[in-house]
Amino acid sequence: MGTEWFQLLRFFRFGTKRLTNAGILNMLDFGPKVWHKCWEMMENGRFLILEGVAVEIAEAVIGALNGELAATAVNAPMVPAEVLSELAPYVILAEKLGRLAVQLVAGGTGIKGIKVVYTSARDPDDLDTRILRAMITKGIIEPISSVFVNIVNADYTAKQRGLRISEERIFRDTSPEIPLDSIQIHLSNVESKFASALSDAGDITVEGRVKDGIPRLTLVGSFSVDVSLEGNVILCRNIDQPGNIGRVGRILGEQNVNISFMNVGRTAPRKQAIMAIGVDEEPNKETLKKIGETSAIEEFVFLKL
Repeated sequence: MGTEWFQLLRFFRFGTKRLTNAGILNMLDFGPKVWHKCWEMMENGRFLILEGVAVEIAEAVIGALNGELAATAVNAPMVPAEVLSELAPYVILAEKLGRLAVQLVAGGTGIKGIKVVYTSARDPDDLDTRILRAMITKGIIEPISSVFVNIVNADYTAKQRGLRISEERIFRDTSPEIPLDSIQIHLSNVESKFASALSDAGDITVEGRVKDGIPRLTLVGSFSVDVSLEGNVILCRNIDQPGNIGRVGRILGEQNVNISFMNVGRTAPRKQAIMAIGVDEEPNKETLKKIGETSAIEEFVFLKL
C-alpha cells in the first residue's frame, strides 16, 4: 500500500489526530484517482466523516501551509489546546526576540551557541518550553536563510545548521498564574553590529516579557528598555543630554517617517543611554545616515520586527 493510501486511511479513521504536517501537505498532492475513490467510499457509506472533523482537517491544512503551530502532529511536541492558548503571546514573544537577536549579529551569520533563559514562578515540570524553543529557532533562522521553520522541523533544522541551543529555567517569586515572567536570549561568540547589545559576558543579549497580553522588549545588553515588539525599531546609543529626542524626531519628521513610540533606558543621568524609537515606515539610507551623524549619537541600528 502506498504512502498516500496509508495517510488516507489515517485521514478517515482518525481525522487529523494522527496526521503529520508533512502528511497533510502530501494529501494536497493526491491524484484524482485517489480522491475519486475517497468520494466513492463516502457515497457508499463505508466511512462517516463528521462536520467537526472536516473543519479540523481544513484548519490543519491551512495552518500547515502557513507554517503555523499544529497541536496534533505526531512528530512535533503534543501541546494541548489550552496550553497553546495560554502560551500564545509568549510564542509571539519568542519568535520576535529571535528575529531581533539575529539582526544584531554583524553579518547575520556565524551563530553557533544560543542560550535561552526562562524565568517563571512555576515548577519546571509545569513549564513545557519546547514550543517556545521552536519559535526562537524560527525567529533566528528564517531572516538569514530561505528555510521555512515550524514546530515540526525546528530542532532538526537547528541541528543541520550546527546551532547548539541550551535552556535554563530560573525560579522567580511571581504569580504562578503567569506562565513566564521573562524570556532572555544570549548569542555567544559573535560580533554585534550594535555594541550596546553585548552583555558584560560578551554575548548579544535581549530579553522580553508579555505585558497585558502584548510582547515587549525589556532589555538590550545591559540597558533596560520598554518597547512593543511590533513594526520597525531604531535603537540609538547616545549621551543622556537634553535635545537628543527632538533632534532625531525632527530628522524622521522631515522625511515623513511617523514615530509610533519612543522609550529611553539609561545607566545613570547624563551617562550612556539607549533610545528606542518605533517607526511605521522604513527610513531610507539618507535618513539613517543623518541620524548616525547626530553629534550625541554614538551608534544606532535599524531593526525589522
